[in-house]
Parts: sequence; C-alpha cells; structure tokens
Amino acid sequence: MHTVKFGSKMKKQGESQCTQKTISLLSPLGTIQVSGCENGVHTIQILMDVAPAERSSGGPLSCVVNDSLAETSPELQRCVEWLQAYFSEPQTTGSLPLPGFHHPALQGDSFTSRVLQVLLRDVTFGKTVSYKRLAEMAGNPRAVRAVGGAMRKNPVPLLIPCHRVISSSGQSGPYMSGKGNHLKQWLLTHERQGGEG
Repeated sequence: MHTVKFGSKMKKQGESQCTQKTISLLSPLGTIQVSGCENGVHTIQILMDVAPAERSSGGPLSCVVNDSLAETSPELQRCVEWLQAYFSEPQTTGSLPLPGFHHPALQGDSFTSRVLQVLLRDVTFGKTVSYKRLAEMAGNPRAVRAVGGAMRKNPVPLLIPCHRVISSSGQSGPYMSGKGNHLKQWLLTHERQGGEG
C-alpha cells in the first residue's frame, strides 16, 4: 500500500511561486518530461515524439535521463528513479517510494483529487478498473463521467495510473484525449508481461 504526500497547499495568487525544474527522459514511449519543485512533482508529460518501442520478451527496457540530476530536488530524483524502474523492472515499483506531488489538481478534497488518490492507492500494478467501479470506490457511483474528467486532469500519468482505467465493456477507452490510445495499450501489455517472471 502506497503512502503518498500530496504536497502542501499551493501558494495563493500573488505569493511567490515555487521554483520548478524539468527533467527530460528518453523512454520506450518517447520523451517524458517531469517537472517539479522542492515540494514535489508538478507534472509528467509524455510528448509522443516517437512510436512506443517494441517490447521484446528478452531484456529489460530502459529509461535514460537526458539532463543532469545535479541540483534537482529529492522528490524529482525519486520520480526519475521510479520511472526508470517502471520501464526496466516494472514489478518492483510497488516497493519503491513515490515522490510527493505538488499540483493544484491533487490538493484539497475535490472529487478529482479523491478519484486520483483512490486510483493510486487501490488499483495496483497489472490490475485494471472500470470508470464505473472507480466512481463507486471514490464514493459517488453516479459520477462515471466525472471520473473520465479526473483522468483527463491527471497531472502525473504513469505515477497515478490512469492507463489502468478501462470501460465496463473491457475496451481500453481513451488515453491522452484519444491521442495516446496506442500508449495505453502498450502500458497495459507492459504491465501484464512485466508481472510475469
């Protein structure tokens, strides 16, 4: 079970903003950019600049850091280490500490924040959940469409595994507003194959 700190309250408009740093990684999905500050990770962006790498049954996949990790916050370093493990030895990620998160969508007790926290805590590696079931788990069985909205607002995909949320029919459903459906399929296959061993 993951214990995650969802970051301290964000600064109000007009107060000094946190200083963010962005790290770029080359992954089997293409370039991934991770941005964060001392308090935690703000965003993870999958740039979709290449087609996902073929997953062979042989050696591990790699995730290489393009930038220097010098002067990077411990939270950002923890995020990079987690992502590297996810691609090379995905079954080990359950035992790794997650970084703290510091993004407005993950603050407070909004329905979006609650859904994302439930997804992170309860839908473990290699498992999937329907939008309907996730709405029930978050305490509002009628909020299926709102769960879809929460998935679209997820600022930290991969860490908060919105790719594990599928339609009740068993279809994978949209990912990254439909532009990343092939990535969702790749991630689900990666987790199924990565759990064997």
